[in-house]
Amino acid sequence: MKKQIQLLLLVFMLMLCLSAAAWSSGGHGQNAPKKVGILLVAFGSSKASAQVSFENIQKKVKSTYPNIPTRWAYTSTIIRKKLAKQGKFLDSPEIALARMMDEGFTHVAVQTLHTIGGSEYHDLRRTVGAFKSMGEFQRIILGYPLLATQNDMERAVQAILATIPKERKKNEGVVLMGHGSHHPSNAFYAALMFQLQLKDPNIFIGTVDGYPGVDLIKELLIRNNIKKAYLMPFMSVAGDHAKNDMAGDGDDSWKSIFTSAGIQCVPILKGTAEYDVFVDMWVDHLQGPLSHIE
Repeated sequence: MKKQIQLLLLVFMLMLCLSAAAWSSGGHGQNAPKKVGILLVAFGSSKASAQVSFENIQKKVKSTYPNIPTRWAYTSTIIRKKLAKQGKFLDSPEIALARMMDEGFTHVAVQTLHTIGGSEYHDLRRTVGAFKSMGEFQRIILGYPLLATQNDMERAVQAILATIPKERKKNEGVVLMGHGSHHPSNAFYAALMFQLQLKDPNIFIGTVDGYPGVDLIKELLIRNNIKKAYLMPFMSVAGDHAKNDMAGDGDDSWKSIFTSAGIQCVPILKGTAEYDVFVDMWVDHLQGPLSHIE
């Protein structure tokens, strides 16, 4: 609730400032020449090794839409503060959109790089809605997260099957770690695991902050008599969660918990955005907003 109030206050202040600027200049949004832009919005990561994921997305978006300028924003305040201490400054979605407004963009496609439509995604929806209500952009449209439709689920199943290690044997497990959320959309993880297990019963999806949790995944591994499991992040980047919560040496890491249960673990530290088959899904979602803009 506190975060939502802060967001509303920030957007309200931006509205006052930008409305005043627009009034003094005789208005700009509805009369300006058409200028289309893309805003890519990720949770973010402060790990240098995770930047390969964002670079892969940027490369794919630019190759698909070479004539449309692209901007970036991170939703995580903590990540932005960490990066600022390193001398790297990333905007929040609110600031990024305000800058794009100031740069004269009239049509903006906002593409989330989140996996599910959880709390972060819905905060972004409110931000996009607030900017839409200002009327300075002629069109501003938000694209879907990675998992939004049944077609997305089917594509994700195929993407996961295509990216698990080739050397993995059928009697060995694959455990994907999602972030998880208390938001109702957390149900996508369990639904995706159900559809995956129709293809391969030894592939599991757990979450750090939601359901299914690590204890349940451990029980399922033991029930299936799994002696070896590949651990893979089901997140766009292999950041802190992947390196510490999944593959770390601490007693509460997934690797340690499974190892103590007699399961040999092989961590794979690659985020989903390092694989083109997943990036293609986000880029395809971007086509939705752009089809109503271009």
